Amino acid sequence: MKRRHWKILGAMLLALALVLAAAITVLWPLSPGPYLHRAVSGEILDRCGRPLYAFLSGDQQWRFERSLDELGPRIVQATIAAEDKRFYRHHGVDWRAVVRAAWRNVARRRVVSGASTITMQVVKPFVGNGGFRFAPPTLRKLWQAAQAVRLERASTKDEILDAYLNSAPYGLNLSGVEAAARRYFGKPARELTPAEAALLAGLPKSPTALMPLRNPNGARARRDYVLGRMRDEGFLTRAEYDEARNQPVRVQWHAFLDSAPHFAMRYRAEALEHGRVHSTLDAAIQETAERLAANGMKRYGGRGGISNTAIIVADVPEARILAWVGSGGFYSTPGGGQVDAARALRSPGSALKPFTYALAMEKNLLYASETLFDESLDYGRYQAENFNREYMGMVSASYALSHSLNVPAVNVLNRVGLNPMYVLLHRAGLTTLTRPAEEYGLGLTLGSCEVRLDELTAAYRMLAALGEYRPLRDTETRPESAPVRLLSRGVCLKIYAMLEQTLPGEFDRELVRADGGATRACWKTGTSSGRRDAWAFVFNAQYVVGVWMGNNNSASSDQLVGMHAALPLAARVFRALPKSSAPDWPDPGDDLREVRVCAVSGMPATEFCPEAAEEWLPREQCVNRTCGMHGPGARESRPGGAKDWNLARANNPLPLRGNQGESSQQPTNAPRILDPPNDAEFVLTGEKAGDRIALRSSVDLDSAVHWYLDNRYLGASQPGAPLRVDLTQGTHSLACMTDVGAIDTVNFSVRLPEAHLKFQGG
Repeated sequence: MKRRHWKILGAMLLALALVLAAAITVLWPLSPGPYLHRAVSGEILDRCGRPLYAFLSGDQQWRFERSLDELGPRIVQATIAAEDKRFYRHHGVDWRAVVRAAWRNVARRRVVSGASTITMQVVKPFVGNGGFRFAPPTLRKLWQAAQAVRLERASTKDEILDAYLNSAPYGLNLSGVEAAARRYFGKPARELTPAEAALLAGLPKSPTALMPLRNPNGARARRDYVLGRMRDEGFLTRAEYDEARNQPVRVQWHAFLDSAPHFAMRYRAEALEHGRVHSTLDAAIQETAERLAANGMKRYGGRGGISNTAIIVADVPEARILAWVGSGGFYSTPGGGQVDAARALRSPGSALKPFTYALAMEKNLLYASETLFDESLDYGRYQAENFNREYMGMVSASYALSHSLNVPAVNVLNRVGLNPMYVLLHRAGLTTLTRPAEEYGLGLTLGSCEVRLDELTAAYRMLAALGEYRPLRDTETRPESAPVRLLSRGVCLKIYAMLEQTLPGEFDRELVRADGGATRACWKTGTSSGRRDAWAFVFNAQYVVGVWMGNNNSASSDQLVGMHAALPLAARVFRALPKSSAPDWPDPGDDLREVRVCAVSGMPATEFCPEAAEEWLPREQCVNRTCGMHGPGARESRPGGAKDWNLARANNPLPLRGNQGESSQQPTNAPRILDPPNDAEFVLTGEKAGDRIALRSSVDLDSAVHWYLDNRYLGASQPGAPLRVDLTQGTHSLACMTDVGAIDTVNFSVRLPEAHLKFQGG
């Protein structure tokens, strides 16, 4: 066959290919999905849509999907002006641009102009697939054009432009204009100025050569060209064009946010699958909590044996988590800052006591005003003692809870019963109580279990929400759980009253906000056995803040005391929270009622109580438990000791103080203080152990004796084991009481030696 015939055959085959391509374009349906969607970066957003954390996409690109509305008009205008001014008028291929480009290229005998439309650029990455990988450039270009026409038939213009703006290359590993805007300008694309939008719109032409961090002059020249096109297309006025063209190129490297890393890691897979996870976190509160946590760790600077902390902040009305700090430093915490301490199992110490008292009031077994007895307590296999091993004697339930006394809390739990407490904690979301209730024992109220900070914060949020429990929400897509009432409103109002205290730093003054409202807050601390964990919870009707401090390896430290370590940090976080539109303190309404109570026992008063006062108690609370201390004959009675203490069942007689005639005389087994004798005077020696005396009474060999110095409970002496007290200068009152309530009182004084007094005077 002659050469001329081969040319004719080639022309016929090319024509046939074009006809087939056209037929395919018309007849072959196209699924636009692969062309319009790419693997995207996973992103964690806060409740207002602000970015918190980002993950690289599966193809190692930074690509944040945004709709055209989210991107804003400026970048859309700049892109159309720079890449495809007839985008909304052609059907995938701009034939006028093709003819123009061909004429210029032939005239100059080299490629000086292209004719790719935005649609053709969207399909271009897929043209090299399959058999077209090795096809001649002209045939690949024809196939690209055919695919562009097919895509136009299967999609809308906005969908195609959306795909382009979310996948075009902008230098480095940035795909999509949102990633470029945040990397180069530190802002979302919708906030770009005309000059910034023009600079980014010009980069896809040559993203490596024009990358502004390396070639700002080249990027500026391309920007000015795009600005001119925007002016010519009517997107900019002459004044806007002149202003934008005179602006310098202000680009710099901006890191993508990595706030709330522990929270983000839990949702990494979901974020990469769906592109975005809308969390309930608040970016400003999260940043503040992270900063205060890091500063809190710097305060110790490796000293004091505290290396880690975790913080949860939640709003009370909606049960949303506003801040989640899993460690004091994600990369700098000894033992691994990547470990989420907010979900770690830790002993809560006294942080469970409010639930014990609340449950006792709910079951009509305790009044907030009721007097409890704080002394050493022995339940056989379990002995309860206070944290500081000091005892306060008779105190109100409110005082016992606010001062975190252990013995009264154990007594109250013994009253309520272990199983009801166990059930309440389970219903309040503490899933980590997996052993039978009996294994925790009465020490449950003192923290003989393991809990998580996030779950215990949710339980405290239940108290703050006046008894309605809901699991804390951490994403906006998670449906709200219906509230479950665990405690009555009146009982929780009394918990508010019992735990309302000034925060550290506010003891000497009233802290007043700028809006004039005084700060009101409740708080409770906890310290685990062995000082391995320090806890603090601060709440009101707006917010609840939970803080844990300790070490990842559970090492103990003398500094790990909730009051001194965790509470100051929790107070700083709480004070930094913004004022909410919700009330910061609950309205009691008619959930409380006034009840006449005995001034001594704090129980609902009877006709025999010598003095009474008014107390607000929950309306639902029955007053069937009345004062058992006072009865006919002007006698006082009380239980024999701290074990099973209950002033509704007091039956051990005591003489009333004062001159009551024959009825005021001591019973035959009444104690008498033998040492020190009444009106004794002691002189301090200054020698080691030389200024200490043993306390003796007439009944030491028969029973235990409880001793009080200046109305402060010292402890109990046992037969054969006298109690000793260190002497201090001044005049003192000493009292003793037997288990049946009989008492005796003496006074004595202690002074310095004469020589010492002369030295001080001279």
